[in-house]
Amino acid sequence: MADDDLTIGSAQGPYDVDSLATPVEDLETSHLDLGSVLVPVVEGGQVTVEMTPDHQPEAVYLITPHGRIGVSAFAAPKSPGLWREVVTELAASLRDGGAQVSIEDGHWGREVVASVPGAAHRFIGVDGSRWMVRCVASGPAETRDELGRLARAVLAETVVRRGRDPYPPREALPIVLPPVLAEQVAAAQQQMFDQQSAGQEAGAPGAVAQDPSGVGDASSPGGGTDDDDLPRSSGSAMQRFRRDRTR
Repeated sequence: MADDDLTIGSAQGPYDVDSLATPVEDLETSHLDLGSVLVPVVEGGQVTVEMTPDHQPEAVYLITPHGRIGVSAFAAPKSPGLWREVVTELAASLRDGGAQVSIEDGHWGREVVASVPGAAHRFIGVDGSRWMVRCVASGPAETRDELGRLARAVLAETVVRRGRDPYPPREALPIVLPPVLAEQVAAAQQQMFDQQSAGQEAGAPGAVAQDPSGVGDASSPGGGTDDDDLPRSSGSAMQRFRRDRTR
């Protein structure tokens, strides 16, 4: 996107930060700045952070009444077309994992919809300038359409900050939590650790929070497509908290 007149609120995204007329500083109250992506906050929603085993942020999700929405950015070649490649690989892998898969035409092109008993996952991708952004919407089967519309609205107001660092194609661009969010994650992790320690001292097994979506590894542009990802849980540690809108 090379139009320098692109502004937040015009629903012409996902925007490249370098071609956006709206200053990033003006997005502090409307967007969640995650370093490589700035994601609009859904009113009344919550934020979930998925951490790696070494306590690094791997994915951030918006929790809505219809389901959860995750937006991630990946490095891509200068020529577009990465999402088209990912769609083919993703659909095949999801089918191998036991999901019913369909390809639908969306606002930006192909969308992959994977259905498992009681749940549906929608994958939407957009190619940009040396980046590809992917949105994953996961929720109950009965809210599939409403969640899809909300996911497109979120993606249409998302900003991608690719940066100048070299990354191989398909590598996930780094997620950086804002200070308030990082503090809440650290506090939640400490609380979980204390609860596990107390349970072990009492002779009870430590509790392990799991990713209920079954989507899997968010660091892959396919969104987690190993055979074990669907329909079983990936078992990733999760921390949940409300976003502080007053910072």
